[in-house]
Amino acid sequence: MQQLDIFSLFVLIGGLLLISVVAWAVPVRLWVEAISAGVRIGISYLIGMRLRKVTPAAVVRPLIWATKAGIPLNINDLEAHYLAGGDVMRVVRALISADKASIDLGFQQAAAIDLAGRDVFEAVTMSVTPKVINTPSVAAVAADSGADERSIMAMTG
Repeated sequence: MQQLDIFSLFVLIGGLLLISVVAWAVPVRLWVEAISAGVRIGISYLIGMRLRKVTPAAVVRPLIWATKAGIPLNINDLEAHYLAGGDVMRVVRALISADKASIDLGFQQAAAIDLAGRDVFEAVTMSVTPKVINTPSVAAVAADSGADERSIMAMTG
C-alpha cells in the first residue's frame, strides 16, 4: 500500500513538471492573439521558435501589426531578422509608415538598413517630414568696398 502512495506521488510530481514545461514552451495566449487577428501560425511553429531561442512575441506581434495594416510579410523573414540581431518591431513600424506615406520600401531593404545600424523608422519619418536646421546669422564685410552681407541658411537633415 505504501509503495502505491510513493508511486502516485512521483506520478503527480512528474505530471506537474510536464504541465509546467508545456506551459512555458507553448505560448497559447500569443497563438490565440494571432489566430484572432487573422495571422495563420501553428502552435508547433511557436514551440519551435522557443526552442530556437527566439522570443515568439517579438516576431508574432509585429506580424500581427503588419497583417492588420495590409502588408504581407513572411514569418520566416521576420524570424531571420530577429536572429540576425535586428529590431523587428522597428522595421515593421517603418514598413507601415512607408506604406501609408506611399513610399516604396520592401522588407529586405528595411531589414538591411536596420542591420546596418541606422534607425529605419527614423529614416522613413525623415523622408516624410524632413527636419529643418537653421544656422545662426553669418555676417561678412568686403575689405575694398565695405559692403555688409548677412545670411541665414536653412538645411534639411
